[in-house]
Amino acid sequence: MGNTVGEFRKKLKIADIKGGPDEGLNRVGQTVVVMGWVRTLRVQSSVTFLEVNDGSSLSNMQCVMNSDAEGYDQVESGLIATGASIWVQGTLVASQGSKQKVELKVEKVVVVGKSDPSYPIQKKRVSREFLRTKAHLRPRTNTFGAVARVRNALAYATHKFFQENGFVWISSPIITASDCEGAGEQFCVTTLIPSSREAADSPVDAIPNTKNGLIDWSQDFFGKPAFLTVSGQLNAETYATALSDVYTFGPTFRAENSNTSRHLAEFWMIEPELAFADLDDDMACATAYLQYVVRHVLDNCKEDMEFFNTWIEKGVIDRLNDVAEKDFVQLTYTDAIGLLLKAKKKFEFPVKWGCDLQSEHERYITEEAFKGCPEIKAFYMRQNDDGKTVAAMDMLVPRVGELIGGSQREERLDYLENRLDELKLSKESYWWYLDLRRYGSVPHAGFGLGFERLVQFATGIENIRDAIPFPRAPGSAEF
Repeated sequence: MGNTVGEFRKKLKIADIKGGPDEGLNRVGQTVVVMGWVRTLRVQSSVTFLEVNDGSSLSNMQCVMNSDAEGYDQVESGLIATGASIWVQGTLVASQGSKQKVELKVEKVVVVGKSDPSYPIQKKRVSREFLRTKAHLRPRTNTFGAVARVRNALAYATHKFFQENGFVWISSPIITASDCEGAGEQFCVTTLIPSSREAADSPVDAIPNTKNGLIDWSQDFFGKPAFLTVSGQLNAETYATALSDVYTFGPTFRAENSNTSRHLAEFWMIEPELAFADLDDDMACATAYLQYVVRHVLDNCKEDMEFFNTWIEKGVIDRLNDVAEKDFVQLTYTDAIGLLLKAKKKFEFPVKWGCDLQSEHERYITEEAFKGCPEIKAFYMRQNDDGKTVAAMDMLVPRVGELIGGSQREERLDYLENRLDELKLSKESYWWYLDLRRYGSVPHAGFGLGFERLVQFATGIENIRDAIPFPRAPGSAEF
């Protein structure tokens, strides 16, 4: 009964046709089918030019169409317009123009989905602020198509790096009862607000209370307060103490009311954890990782990187080449403070030993003091023997500032219990984390990297809201 399922075949994309060293000339004479969206349409007296893009590359396929082509009536009737999706079949020929090596001589065209004249992304350039209000359509622009492809390449290279180096990927939970950062800026996950109708219509007195007038969390879904996670680190540590080297790569959340170009409420984090490792191992891993993914993008996203180099940040390719090839400078926190104190520059935030370095301090160190050389500064987490500092590091890179933060974790039970007391964190909530120090504790270290900052660093995109497909920020949860 029935037919067998057909063989899955990869579609021929524009990137496949034009992406080789001869930019498609080796395919001249072949009949091909292109499916994509119309970027521009030029109707001349004897010929019509369609620019079609399928998202596989920055390049469009120029389709040249005569009035005798099957389906030409769709041009005359106005069905084929900017934004419309079409199916085009034709023969590849050498291009008469200078912008491309090959073009498609159209034999047949079919409109798949027509586009209303109100389509907001026409040929004229529009601001990235405007495009944030059209996040469902902005991937069709050159800039956001290129950002999406580079982001994809960075994600692929991330998994490739860790898998090639013997790490196991761990899916850390999105809902948690722990606050890894101790920041208190978490989104609460609850079913106490009635959801049988619109949440906006829920009366306050419908939320169950205790006799003392407090929220009765025992009636909530998990029986206690639960939150969206700010980090997968603590969960990664549990698996590192069994599998040795692991990493997480998933979404994290901060309820920080910050409306800047550097902050998101939802963002992705890469968090490796290395067992039987110290801070030096951690820094070596972070350096090798960053150089690997940067080199992957430079080697595999040449067209998109040329676009960023021309239109977004002149010099971005040279900057990435420096990171991929130069040795990283290792600088202690004390030396970093000394260097900033000697700087002939007035900072908005005054510098003194013990202060947390701000973005302006970090960028001065990488861009001016070390002239674009990446740098690692050490300052917190596992307590050092001096009693004042801790075994931790931040990796600073030009333009972005802090890209990676990591540390050797405190593996000594008594030290960790004292630290929880100092921060007034409940030891009962972290009973399982303390157990890792009771049962076969080992020195271990790890780091966290905000993936959107890495995308910013690789592309030169200034606003972090343009480095993620659908940005979430205070007052903004559209799409």
